[in-house]
Amino acid sequence: MSLRICILETDHIRPELVEQFTGYGAMFKELFKRQPVAAEFEVFNVVEGHYPPEDAAYDAYLVTGSKADSFGNDPWIETLKAFLLDRYKRGDKLLGVCFGHQLLALLLGGRAQRAEQGWGLGNHSYQLHAKAPWMTAHEGDLTLLISHQDQVTELPEGATVVASSEFCPYAAYQINDQVLCFQGHPEFVHDYSRALLDLRQQHLGEDVRQAALASLARDHDGATVAEWMMRFVATPRS
Repeated sequence: MSLRICILETDHIRPELVEQFTGYGAMFKELFKRQPVAAEFEVFNVVEGHYPPEDAAYDAYLVTGSKADSFGNDPWIETLKAFLLDRYKRGDKLLGVCFGHQLLALLLGGRAQRAEQGWGLGNHSYQLHAKAPWMTAHEGDLTLLISHQDQVTELPEGATVVASSEFCPYAAYQINDQVLCFQGHPEFVHDYSRALLDLRQQHLGEDVRQAALASLARDHDGATVAEWMMRFVATPRS
């Protein structure tokens, strides 16, 4: 039996990239097709005010990345926060990536803000701190593609750090068996990261851009994280 996952898409990608990459919801669907846990996905763009029907039932809700600040007060963000808090109180499982990772931390009592470290870009490696039943075997550090200038700076009460680095101390966390979040982007592919770096060249500076581009020579563990997410969802709540 397949898991049913609701993807809450929190952005529109740059117009010049739509033809090749479609959007974050589509990227996640493509990513999850490559992991072994059977799952079906529906995408709702919450920036446009689209949400699942009241009577729809899902095994988990996934909040994507966004160019918006998780600590912003845009009306659509406030609506999303109210929706997610309701789902959390109902006991639903919640997954977050980048913006979603930060928003859920904020919503549940933590803190997120503009990072003093500056932009996180390219390929980044994290030390794993936990070995949970939903985690398949993984040797060495966890490597993910990243693109963020905000970070979680304080975890919600009861949260456990799953992965960290000196640059990003709270790179992944879980709250019991209900919430699992990653700062990195498992759904990104190298070509999309390169395209973002090219489009942001003026804001980043050439030295920063070149260092990030060089890091893309390494592979990343997006497929591993995708499987972990689905196994986390599939694990019965205690």
